[in-house]
Amino acid sequence: MRTTDETLASLPAPDTRRWVSSRKQAVVLAVRTGTLSMTEACDRYGLSVEEFLSWDALFSRGGRRALRVTKLREFRAAGP
Repeated sequence: MRTTDETLASLPAPDTRRWVSSRKQAVVLAVRTGTLSMTEACDRYGLSVEEFLSWDALFSRGGRRALRVTKLREFRAAGP
């Protein structure tokens, strides 16, 4: 079983500036599993609540593929 420190160490670095889909997914899953709260994730990564919620919604609708920047318009245009 992994400890919280090991889990946090496996997350993207707090100073991450380039957000590829795998990093976004890791943050969304950390919040969903309770490793981080949404507030902690937003503070740690300098995200707005709206940005995090958009990642979470996109991930719910299309998985990691939906988090790709090149697919963002396609998934947003599809609507709920």
